[in-house]
This record gives sequence, structure tokens and C-alpha cells, in this order.
Amino acid sequence: MTQLVVGILLFLGLHSISIIAEDSRNALVARIGLVAWQALYSILSLAGIVLIVRGYAAARADSVILYVPALWMRHSAMLLMMFVFPLLLSTYLPGRIKTAFKHPTLVAVKTWAFAHLLANGGLHDLILFGAFLAWAVVDRISYRYRAPRPPREFPPSRWNDMITIVGGLAIYAIFLRGGHAWLTGMPLPWALP
Repeated sequence: MTQLVVGILLFLGLHSISIIAEDSRNALVARIGLVAWQALYSILSLAGIVLIVRGYAAARADSVILYVPALWMRHSAMLLMMFVFPLLLSTYLPGRIKTAFKHPTLVAVKTWAFAHLLANGGLHDLILFGAFLAWAVVDRISYRYRAPRPPREFPPSRWNDMITIVGGLAIYAIFLRGGHAWLTGMPLPWALP
């Protein structure tokens, strides 16, 4: 469990620098340069992901069950997950979806985390998905007090929303047909054959 917690602290701590110390982050970028900052940020983020994956797998092998999700909770999670991938894509394909949700990546993270809390009842699940849900809520609130840096995105197009929906649902279908098991090692017991 320690490895999972350290990975979460590293990954979300790094992604919280703009929330808690934006001036320090900007000063560091000015001192070492944007490319060096992005390289350091990427390496440390990857290290956090590796620790999260390894720690989650280890914690899952020796899990403490807090609750057993009802079947309707698992089905609700599947329904919620259908919206996650289009929301993520809409961050980079500006259109009506991005305008409506303002910060679609944060909405996607909150939806992903909540859906996984519905479908999984272990202590390690609560720690992982609860941390991401709390972080996304705090990050969204922090946008009221700071100027966000817009992500690099494709040019606006009338087709962006269609691409977002079709592409997002295609990724969702891939996850249903084995992508989730391949990526996480956890097969979906109710997924399509």
C-alpha cells in the first residue's frame, strides 16, 4: 500500500504545483526553460504512474474489502465510463462539448474516479480513485483563483464534436473488448466478448 500512496502523492503532487505554487512553478520554468521543465515533469509523472500501477497491483493482491458493489453499481459505472473518453478528446478538439464543460479533462477524471468507486469496494480502490476524485474537485475550484494554461489543441472545426464522440466511443468499445484487461490487468466481468 505504501508504494501506491507514494505514487499518488508524486503524481498528484506534481499535478498540483499550479494549484498551490503557481508563481514558484513559473519561476522554475523561467530559470531552467520550458523544454527542461516539460522533460522533468514527464519523467516524474511517469515514475508516479509506475509506482501507482505497481502499488495498486500489490495492494489488490492483499486487499481489504470495504464494500461489495451491487450489480446496479457496476452497470452504472459502465454507463458513466461511456462519457469519459469523449470528454478527454474534447479537451484537444475544441467545439460545443468543450465549451459546455469548460474543463472536460477534469470532468472526465471525476467521472472516471466516481465510476470506479461505484464498481470497486477495496481499500486500495478508495485510496486511488478517491484521491483522483478529490484532486479533480480541488483543481476545478482552483481555476476560480488562477489563470489556467490552455492545452495545445487542434484548430476549431465544425467536425470536432463528431470526431470527439465517434473517437471517444471507439476507445470505449476497445476497452470493453479487452483494452481494460490489457492496460490494467483487470478484466471486466460484464464486458462484451
